[in-house]
Amino acid sequence: MSLKQKLIEHIKEAGPMTVADYMAACLHDPEHGYYATRPALGGAGADFLTAPEASQMFGELIGLWCAHEWAALGKPAINLIELGPGRGVLMQDAWRATQRVEGFHDAANVVFIETSAPLREQQAERTPHAEWAAALEDAPPGPCLIVGNEFLDCMPIRQFARVEDGWREKLVGVSESDDLIFGLSALLPAADDDVREGAVREIAPALDALVYEVERRLHAAPGRALFIDYGYAAPEGADTLQALKRHAKVDPLESPGEADLTAHVDFARVSHLAREASLDVHGPIAQGRFLKTLGIDVRVEMLARANPDQVERVARELKRLTHPDDMGALFKAICLSSPNLPPPAGF
Repeated sequence: MSLKQKLIEHIKEAGPMTVADYMAACLHDPEHGYYATRPALGGAGADFLTAPEASQMFGELIGLWCAHEWAALGKPAINLIELGPGRGVLMQDAWRATQRVEGFHDAANVVFIETSAPLREQQAERTPHAEWAAALEDAPPGPCLIVGNEFLDCMPIRQFARVEDGWREKLVGVSESDDLIFGLSALLPAADDDVREGAVREIAPALDALVYEVERRLHAAPGRALFIDYGYAAPEGADTLQALKRHAKVDPLESPGEADLTAHVDFARVSHLAREASLDVHGPIAQGRFLKTLGIDVRVEMLARANPDQVERVARELKRLTHPDDMGALFKAICLSSPNLPPPAGF
């Protein structure tokens, strides 16, 4: 039975499901879920291209950022934790770029937070000395640097629509022709407000739990958490749920489990939760600005001198990572830190 048919049968028995539950099933179903069945995630043959896959410079700069922050923490033994590492390309480039940083490799214990068996195999090929955990709470205790690139956008979201008579939740149901369709819940007991009709509010329920676990770690031992993702600095009232298949947007209900489902990250919510947890917050700032502050232009010059036949390719990669019309503006970086640390590099 296909995932689509499983979802249709489930809805017929239990009633319409939230968008968050639908996303979770599409992404994480053990038999048909997108992450369980896509070993080429982010690489050749994938449905999308992440920054580490677009250029080695991205992972190299993140690695050097980690080494800098490790030094700022006093060079302790440290857990270098990556959330949702995909094929492991970011960490592979980060580890190579930091091999000459004295003491860093001896001090750093690489931990991948990953549940997909096919992806764990690819990560092991690129970083053989790493260890794995199923969730952040299962990672070893102690000082840490946490990196999550395009991790937050995969968190399932609930959606609420402002209609003429108030707020209703967007749900996934079954049509008379036995197909998946979007619909709306009964009117919610929410206070009336001045939000325009047609506005959509999106909430990622798992975000609170993630920030809580980051808080627990960063209060127990010094560290930082760096998240880079696409999203908005403040809610824009738009429906940002999207499905990507073969680098093109498709109907999110069209092929459950066969397309990547994501939503824009609400960085204002991330900042609010972190500050409520007494963490220091830097950013969000545009990815282009972050990478340029870290010295990507210098890295471009170095690569161009070393590989004169690759100058045009490196220039294209720089544009893709930093130009506002590519990943430079929509993608943003935010850093959550233990209290009373110096400001992190790049912000």
